[in-house]
Amino acid sequence: MNRLNTLFFIIIFFAPFLLFGQNIRKETTTYAVKDGQELKMDIYTSNDIGKVKKPCLIFVFGGGFKEGSRDAKIYHDYLQYFAERKFVVISIDYRLGMKGQKPPGPLNTKPLRNAIDLAVSDLYSATNYVLAHVDTWNIDTQHILISGSSAGAITVLQADYSERDNKPIADMLPETFHYSGVISFAGGIFSTEGLPSYTQKPAPTLFFHGSADKLVPYDNTRLFKTGMFGSKSLTRRFRQEGYPYLFYSMEDIGHAVAEYPIQDFLPEIENFITDFVFDRKQWMIDIRFKDKLRQTDNSIDPSSYYN
Repeated sequence: MNRLNTLFFIIIFFAPFLLFGQNIRKETTTYAVKDGQELKMDIYTSNDIGKVKKPCLIFVFGGGFKEGSRDAKIYHDYLQYFAERKFVVISIDYRLGMKGQKPPGPLNTKPLRNAIDLAVSDLYSATNYVLAHVDTWNIDTQHILISGSSAGAITVLQADYSERDNKPIADMLPETFHYSGVISFAGGIFSTEGLPSYTQKPAPTLFFHGSADKLVPYDNTRLFKTGMFGSKSLTRRFRQEGYPYLFYSMEDIGHAVAEYPIQDFLPEIENFITDFVFDRKQWMIDIRFKDKLRQTDNSIDPSSYYN
């Protein structure tokens, strides 16, 4: 290969990467200060902002409410994928209420409940900050979605549930505001009233969950009416009530589902947003997904994680 051909090959091969670097802009700002902690958000936008209002995707990281980072490398592909597709993508900090706490369980729910409340409150504060800056980032307020991994998935499911069920914590949000979609990677809802029942129709929701997940229950972990209700329980409620949802039940996989669909299922996530959020399809879809080549450590549970 001569020098000219070599140069041409390099330009063609690396052009998409160079173009990405030029087209996506990242900025960081503080959206709130709580308990002496600055809570920051990273905002990913395309440089060609233009005049067309853009959908917004807010992401909440995972880590059991005791660790994690809004800009962890595992999330980069996900955040950049949707920024490239003209979303305003926002990844947020939140207070970690389970740091230094004992493993949660049926007889020890208070620390977890407190941690979820802190995270939901911070997500609401971040949402209000976004709503106050919609003109700055040219955001379509009718298309603000929330998405999270593990603890972040619990947070976004709990946030939409609390808002739709008129919980006091949701008074932080404007009365007429609703999230337009929810994307959950191995999440659930904590309830003291049994299987959550929504007063208002929830946002269309995309669930990913591993059937062998022992950290965030695939179905539920409860003592009488109090406990954590996972994706299988929640989608049962959605189907009973006719709420639109898409559920990827990842067979025989544990808590790894909190992370790997963020990288491996990007087109499927985009299709969900197009079909359920933009086009408002009233579908209820259950997919049993089995990858015979994928093996993960399915032994992670609260006792081993919070040690």
